[in-house]
Amino acid sequence: MNRAADLLAALTAQVLPPDPAFARAARIRLDTLTKPPGSLGVLEDLAAQLAAISRTTRPQITRPVVLVAAADHGVVAEGVSAYPQAVTRQMVSNFLHGGAAINALAAAVGARVVIVDAGVLTPPPDLPGLVRAAARRGTRNLRTTAAMTEAEATLAILLGAGVVGQIAADGLDLLALGEMGIGNTTAAACLTCAFAGATPQQTVGRGTGVDDAGLQRKRAVVTAALARARPRAADPLHTLAELGGLEIALLAGAALAAAARRIPVLLDGYIATSAALAAAALAPDLVGSLIAGHRSSEPGHHIALTHLGLRPLLELEMRLGEGSGAALAIPLVRAAAHVISDMTTFDEAGVAGRADD
Repeated sequence: MNRAADLLAALTAQVLPPDPAFARAARIRLDTLTKPPGSLGVLEDLAAQLAAISRTTRPQITRPVVLVAAADHGVVAEGVSAYPQAVTRQMVSNFLHGGAAINALAAAVGARVVIVDAGVLTPPPDLPGLVRAAARRGTRNLRTTAAMTEAEATLAILLGAGVVGQIAADGLDLLALGEMGIGNTTAAACLTCAFAGATPQQTVGRGTGVDDAGLQRKRAVVTAALARARPRAADPLHTLAELGGLEIALLAGAALAAAARRIPVLLDGYIATSAALAAAALAPDLVGSLIAGHRSSEPGHHIALTHLGLRPLLELEMRLGEGSGAALAIPLVRAAAHVISDMTTFDEAGVAGRADD
């Protein structure tokens, strides 16, 4: 093995499943709090998951970060997007100037935003706050050739893990994954077909808003890419390299690194979830650390979430990306942590419990 492969193997080995003993202890505590057992529904499930991930019955979510990775895709040459490729670079500048949806939403929920150049074709300008972590400048056209080499995909994963290490040094207890990359719903559809065993008809949506002709063209591109690459779910690195994106690979590495640190990972939409598909194929125990922030209107997103066994917290018919849906779910994750950490028990409050207890 070369050094990069060794580092990737070490990273995936550090991803352990959440501890079920803490989940059980959390359930016991939740049932003693001043409320009928189970009356907070999904929030109680989420609180137990947070306890299992962080290995404490009093989890805290005070330093959430939205990581937005941006990169370009060679498959844009096939006419799969309603927007030109230059928009990726332009949006990175917009993020850094605070003018995008994710900036507004993160400010509304008290989350820090970190913007990463994961492989924008023309490097964005050196603006304050930009993190550079590009394994290469844009992917190749996945319809005709591998999007990345396996070495490039490995490097992108490791760069994502390194970015999380930098963020964690400044404080991190919830990592929300977002992205920007014109053409990346095509890559996400390819990966969802490969990892979830779905068809292009099921996974390809309108993305940035392509018309009917564009939708058919996009499905044809995904069909051709799958026929060319012959992806193997059992070989996730090969599949990611053949059909993925630089920002997708970087987010996969970020998810692995966060889980290895016992930090919950909050997924945004279709592209972030395709990164989770690849990361979970590399380290299956990752799934227990994943939280689905929302379900987007992209048809393949439901398939990807179902394959991972994740239940989305929100369903708002969003399809923007950028981490927008994940940001909106942060208050729910925080609320679950507050419930189990801050509520009093019946005994502590001097409140009578159930009459049949």
